[in-house]
Formats: sequence, C-alpha cells, structure tokens
Amino acid sequence: MDWRPTSMSDSKAVQPHPQPRLGVRKTYKLFIGGAFPRSESGRSYPVHSKDGALLAYAAQGSRKDARDAVVAARKAFAGWSGATAYNRGQILYRVAEMLEGRAAQFAAEVAAADGGRKARAEAEVAAAIDRWVWYAGWSDKVAQVAGAANPVAGPYFNFSVPEPTGVVAILAPAESSLLGLVSVIAPAIVTGNTAVVVASEDRPLPAISLAEVLATSDLPAGVVNVLTGRTAELAPVLAGHMDVNAIDLTGIEAPSRAALEEEAAANVKRVTYGNDDWAATPGTSRLMSFLEIKTVWHPAGT
Repeated sequence: MDWRPTSMSDSKAVQPHPQPRLGVRKTYKLFIGGAFPRSESGRSYPVHSKDGALLAYAAQGSRKDARDAVVAARKAFAGWSGATAYNRGQILYRVAEMLEGRAAQFAAEVAAADGGRKARAEAEVAAAIDRWVWYAGWSDKVAQVAGAANPVAGPYFNFSVPEPTGVVAILAPAESSLLGLVSVIAPAIVTGNTAVVVASEDRPLPAISLAEVLATSDLPAGVVNVLTGRTAELAPVLAGHMDVNAIDLTGIEAPSRAALEEEAAANVKRVTYGNDDWAATPGTSRLMSFLEIKTVWHPAGT
C-alpha cells in the first residue's frame, strides 16, 4: 500500500510543527567527598553571564558545608599522599583527557562567564588543558628538584625529601574562571595534598563543570572538594579551621587578606597568594608552595 500523501493538504498535515520549549534552568550542587550534595542551608543564588543573562543557579555553601569539605579532604589525604608519584601523574593526565572531551562545553561557559569572543574562550580552554598536563608531568619530577642528597661531615647520609603539607584551602581567582582555577588546583594536588576550593563567586560554572570531570575521572573522592557561594562567608571558616594546613588567598583582594592571614596564624598555616598572569608559562613556585621538606640522617654502612 502506498502511504505517500495524495494531496498538498495531506503533505502539509503530516509535517511536524516546531513547538517552543521551556529552558531547563539548572540548580547546581556542591562537590564534597566525591558526591554532589545540596547546601545544608538549602540556599542557592543566581549566576549571570557577563552581559547579565541568567545562566543557572548555584548552591550557596554554608560554614557547615565548608567544615564537611575539610573532613572529606582530610579523610582522602592518607591515600592520596601515599600513592606513588607516577600514579598521581597518570590520574591528573586522565583528567586532562576528559577536559579535552568537554572542551566545547567549557568554552561556552568561559565565554559566558568572562565575556569576549568564542575564539578567545576556546584558546583559554586549550591553555587550561595544557596547564593541567604540564603539572601532571611534574608529579614524578618534583622530588628531584625540591629534594637533595646533602654533603655532611661524618659517616652519615643526609637526605632532604619533599612531602605534602596536608589539606589546602584554595580561594579561586575571580578573573580567570578556568585557566586561573586550574593553575591553583593542579599544583596543590599533584604533590599529594588534598584541596577545598571556593569557586569564583560570580563565575562558578567552569568550576562546577570541572568538579563533574573530577567525579568521573580516576581521582579519589575527597581529593578535591568544590564549594560555591559567598567568598566572604566561606573564607574565614577555612582560614581559621584548625585542620586546614595551608591556604591560597589568590581570590581575595589585597585589603581583605590581612584578617584572613591573622586567622591562619592560629595554627601556623602556610599562606600564599598572587595575582598571576595566568597566560604566562608557570614556574615552580606554586608547585613548591605546599611542600614540607623532611631531612633524614642515616648512618653510612661499612
């Protein structure tokens, strides 16, 4: 039987008419301990593009969420710091592979968050992927650069060995929502530290998408925890937390740093910050920022 339409009216009748659809407004969650919980306070806030368009809603993390993230990071520290440097490098490289697979999504989010042309956003995403690979390559090399066999007078061997500091709180830069973010997270975790990251308050979507990449990569749960919300609310909690060993204040304006540094001094946290040129080739200063140098003496055998 011939089912083709027999007239023009029949032909028009079988053509589907495009129907307008409602946009799916997303409300993103936090990333703590490898899971995506809602903020315990139940709060969220709108995220807008550079030109003011509503993009989504992000969870507004609370002080309790920050403390939960520190617990998750501490729990993950033993396993992550105890992994071989080669293994950590392979896991970071896998993250870069997954970033590459979602490059178009990240480019769209960076363009919306930071403004500028699509080509510029694509170039920043490519640079972020390259930056992640660059730090992954340092995993099994940093010990040779930061460590040493020291000459001593006497029948001893003396070695200096770099070890991770512990849990690092990172206040992500606001002006570079992906490249800057990668440039502060990767050097902290590649050496064996675990991290609690407060994403850019106004531009959190690339950080949230990075969390989704980390959750589906080989990175153990709790190694990186991502909080979104008001930086002014979350930063003092992390600066004063007694189980946080170091803090990166890059995302804090200079006039506000002094109070946080004073909070950090309570348990002698390592503190670093810097408004870097994120597009420049990174040196090793951030890589070395969260390392402790252990010196070991050993009697020389006969």
